Amino acid sequence: MPKIILLTDLAEEYGRGLIKGIMAYAKEHGPWVFCRMPEAFKDAHGIKNFCKWAKDWGADGIIGRIRTEDDAEQIKRAGIPLIAQDFKERLSNAVNITGAYNDTGKMAAEYFLKNGYTNFAFYGFKNIVWSRERAEGYEATVKKHGYKVHYFEQRRSNTSELWYYKPSPLSEWLTSLPKPMALMACDDNLGQQITEACKLTGIRIPEELAALGVDNDEMICTISNPALSSISLDVIKGGYDAAALMDKMIKQKRKQQWNDIIVKPMQTVTRQSTDIYAANDPYILPALKYIHENIHQNLRVTHVLKHIPLSRRALETRFQKVTGFPLYRYIYHLRIEKFSRLLLETDKSIFEIATETGFDSSKNLSRLFKEVKGCTPGEYRKKHLIK
Repeated sequence: MPKIILLTDLAEEYGRGLIKGIMAYAKEHGPWVFCRMPEAFKDAHGIKNFCKWAKDWGADGIIGRIRTEDDAEQIKRAGIPLIAQDFKERLSNAVNITGAYNDTGKMAAEYFLKNGYTNFAFYGFKNIVWSRERAEGYEATVKKHGYKVHYFEQRRSNTSELWYYKPSPLSEWLTSLPKPMALMACDDNLGQQITEACKLTGIRIPEELAALGVDNDEMICTISNPALSSISLDVIKGGYDAAALMDKMIKQKRKQQWNDIIVKPMQTVTRQSTDIYAANDPYILPALKYIHENIHQNLRVTHVLKHIPLSRRALETRFQKVTGFPLYRYIYHLRIEKFSRLLLETDKSIFEIATETGFDSSKNLSRLFKEVKGCTPGEYRKKHLIK
């Protein structure tokens, strides 16, 4: 019966999601025995004492936050398989639970571009891999469309300098930004800091600034005022895959090169903090509103043309200039995003969801879905829903 030490933070959605996935694997392939150890214990007693305790307990593996390569080396010397959550940087001497961080930044940028934004900002940490690479993916996508990104780096300040006590450099930066502004925060914690700082400085969300976080932490997103939009991550599958890999590492015992576990972004969950369109074009703004309000129907470009007094060519040219996407592609991508969200959020059959989202041909749906998501609807649901 494998005995696994878990070093992860249950206060945040990411850590809870990892453990859900690990438990799902253990339920299928166990039984396993777990010890969830607070990081504070390891930090307070030092890595040598932690390794001694782990060996005395009979630990077969460790999954969680290991901050340095020196700590990882000590665990390897103790002969205990390790999968490290990349809390600050990926470790070169351990298997990492890491993420497709560039893809997450790209998803955020495309989300804002589709809503007509031309001003972009990023709020995060330069010295942490998941923040830095999300910023890189965000900026690369924004630059590809001819725009630039305004940056603000968060530092772990003294309490007397925190943003909620008095006007701060963060508040001053937010005030200085051109409006309307599309802002990506590196995670939901910093996203909520943005909504609070905007409240302090009188910046209206989402009218003047649209804020988007990462992790889709329900507690943080709903306590935010207004509620924070966020990118959800496939972290439960990441936990499941980490447990499956740990199982192999324990059973095979011999030294082998293992691949990192990559947690991918799934979708953008829209709440009040981004629930607006930034297009100033008098034709594209109503076009966007019409598309989003009627996306559940079998919507086509011809339907949009009936409500916008422009020729098809003129509308399509202006639409691509504002959003960066061809009109027909924007519509079917939006429909696929709604369809994929319902696949994961409901128990309805694929046929029922297809009917609800206006798809009248299962063959056409499967083709379009695979074009956007890289797999069929059934494969997508099976891949992302771990019981």
